[in-house]
Amino acid sequence: MYAVPERKVHFTQHGQVFVITVTGEMDHDDTEAVEAAWAAADEAALPMTAVDLSQVTFADSMLLNALLDARRRHAADGRELVLIGPLRSGVRLLLDISGTLDHFRIVSTGPSPAS
Repeated sequence: MYAVPERKVHFTQHGQVFVITVTGEMDHDDTEAVEAAWAAADEAALPMTAVDLSQVTFADSMLLNALLDARRRHAADGRELVLIGPLRSGVRLLLDISGTLDHFRIVSTGPSPAS
């Protein structure tokens, strides 16, 4: 019997906002799921894309590169990209160490989750 892999990336539309929700540990193995979410966001071409990272417990350069690329595409298309937190310590550290934390608008939905 094989275990069904958990879906870590979900996306939906709420009015004029495309919402991507990411959960768990994100690394190179999740590239395909992340790329599918960005493709759907680009196809929808809504004025805003919100990426909920509040439940991401680990992220590596794959997610960082995906966020930076999405930020560039959104800016070129005149659309807004917002990250939803609070960001867990590992994600905040990744953005901080890479010098990219200030490149994103981050909004919080409540108290910081346990790291």
